[in-house]
Amino acid sequence: MPSVFKIKQMIIIGITGTIGAGKGVIVDYLINKYNFNHFSVRQFLIQEIKKRNMEVNRDSMVVVANELRTLNSPSYITDQLYKQAAQLNQNAVIESIRTPGEVTSLRKLGEFILFAVDADPKIRYNRIVLRNSETDNISYETFLQNEEREMSSDNPNEQNIKKCMQMADHHFYNDSTLNELYSKVEATLEVIFSEIGSCDA
Repeated sequence: MPSVFKIKQMIIIGITGTIGAGKGVIVDYLINKYNFNHFSVRQFLIQEIKKRNMEVNRDSMVVVANELRTLNSPSYITDQLYKQAAQLNQNAVIESIRTPGEVTSLRKLGEFILFAVDADPKIRYNRIVLRNSETDNISYETFLQNEEREMSSDNPNEQNIKKCMQMADHHFYNDSTLNELYSKVEATLEVIFSEIGSCDA
């Protein structure tokens, strides 16, 4: 499709969703097939955590993210990533969106489309065990507690994934094979590119 469609303007796709649902899988698909540039909230926070000589884990990420938003704005982190993307002026994916303020701000800045991905909790926990990242070495009970903490909040500076998912333009339930997820994403991208791009064939 990249050879068929010329995009008239930079597209920013944001990814939100539950822990282990497959956000990274969609990101990789956009990078590898459509040459999207990747901007990661997780990596942004890990760099900040290391500057502060804190342990890199999910608790540190929540604390630092909430502090940065409180000191600056609810959309501070993704606004910084958007600025980096805008300098390149190429299609980009921002992973992952966690506050409604981030969604609102990104929609004001440009052509922004939000994807939400979810799956059964037990399937998602098994996935994070397999990926074995530095923030994923936890029990199933801790996994559920972490998710509950991040799913909703009345504080605009704290994670509210549930609300972000409700605000999404497109939803994906990733409970089957990777190929099935790819097919769902591909069908959605065809619609997006046909609406935003111009056919070159």
